[in-house]
Amino acid sequence: MIAVVGAVTFLTRAAPFWFFKRGTPRWVNYLGRVLPPAIMAILVVYCLRGVSLLTYPYGLPELLAGAAVVGLHLWKKNNLISILGGTALYMVLVQLVFAG
Repeated sequence: MIAVVGAVTFLTRAAPFWFFKRGTPRWVNYLGRVLPPAIMAILVVYCLRGVSLLTYPYGLPELLAGAAVVGLHLWKKNNLISILGGTALYMVLVQLVFAG
C-alpha cells in the first residue's frame, strides 16, 4: 500500500515535466493564477453556508474567527498560522464564549 501511494505521488509530481518539456502552456499558467483564489472563495462559502444570522449567536463566532484569519494573514503572511489561529479562536468562541 505504501509503495503504491509513493509511486502515485511520484508520478503525479513528475507528470507535468514529462508533458510540458518545451515550457508551460499559457492555459496552465492561467489556471495556476486563478484557481487558488477561486478555491479559497468556494471553501469560504462552503464553511459559512449553515450560519444563521437570525438566531443566537448571529454568526459572531464565524465573523470574528474569519476576521482573525484575515488579520493574521495580513500580519504574518503565513497560511498555517492564519488557519490555526482562526480555528483556535473559533473553537474557543463556540465552546466557551457563545456556548449556550
